[in-house]
Amino acid sequence: MSLGPRTFARWLTGGFQCSKCQRLQFLPTRQLRRLHSQGRNSSSHNAGDDPNFSSVIDQPAVLVRSGQRHGPGLILLALIPLTAFALGTWQVQRLSWKVDLIAKYEDRLLRPPLPLPPKIDPSAVGDFDHRRVTATGRFRHDQEMLVGPRINEEENGYFVITPLEREGEGSTILVNRGWIPKRLKDQRAREAAARASTKSAEEPLPRGVVTVEGLLREPWKKNMFTPDNQPEKGEWYFPDVHEMAKWAGSQPVWIEETMEASFLNSYAREERGIPIGRASEVKLSNNHLQYVVTWYGLSLATSVMLWMVVKKPLAGSAGRVRHSRQW
Repeated sequence: MSLGPRTFARWLTGGFQCSKCQRLQFLPTRQLRRLHSQGRNSSSHNAGDDPNFSSVIDQPAVLVRSGQRHGPGLILLALIPLTAFALGTWQVQRLSWKVDLIAKYEDRLLRPPLPLPPKIDPSAVGDFDHRRVTATGRFRHDQEMLVGPRINEEENGYFVITPLEREGEGSTILVNRGWIPKRLKDQRAREAAARASTKSAEEPLPRGVVTVEGLLREPWKKNMFTPDNQPEKGEWYFPDVHEMAKWAGSQPVWIEETMEASFLNSYAREERGIPIGRASEVKLSNNHLQYVVTWYGLSLATSVMLWMVVKKPLAGSAGRVRHSRQW
């Protein structure tokens, strides 16, 4: 059986040869006739023959974001470095203030002790805070107040607050004589310890006229975690100067007795039951430089994180679409 050229071409390619354009088309004859009858010539039917034709495949694909770039979390992330920077700047100001304050107090400590005047204006105490002063009078041990608990060298104890009655001057002030261990809370225990020790002639409960040297201090400020004092029970958890002065009938003037700072002196005082006074030095913590480094470091780290989040493309195919100029 012999095949004609057209039949052979159709059998070889699986298509039909168009009688008008003389090209093999993989379309049935009816569809070819329909296309030619609608006025479509070979150039319009085969767009690849047009030299000006540009395919979508020839256009480079561009990744673009769909919808919003980032959610509300980006705003929160942007607030972190700004807040940290503001806190760091505030700590710089606090550092400058604390350095000036310590320098002012240290300058006052270098001056000779000033005799305490007979009448004291409590509102002017702030101008003489950490000023070395001396006061003469008699201790009212019957009105002694113990403030505690207070820790010293990992041992529990109390601050001994005793009113000092200034003879001939008509005023009474409060004197923080220092710290005693809990086992010497009772006055009789201190007197017994003094009798058993021969290291010092100083008495734990001095009688008669004494001269006290110490630092004039401003009233203390209570924090929110300290319980309220109960004077009627003899329980003082916080040295509230005004409350203690009202209870003892004295002026709201507070003096912290000082002593020579040495281990042997402290040991001898504790053994004899004598309160351990504070050293004549400024005890103000100054950690603001650490806070400055911490806050500025946090601001820098979060700023880098913010930049990485903004520059990083959105993950997942849902956040991208392919875009072409000739789509």
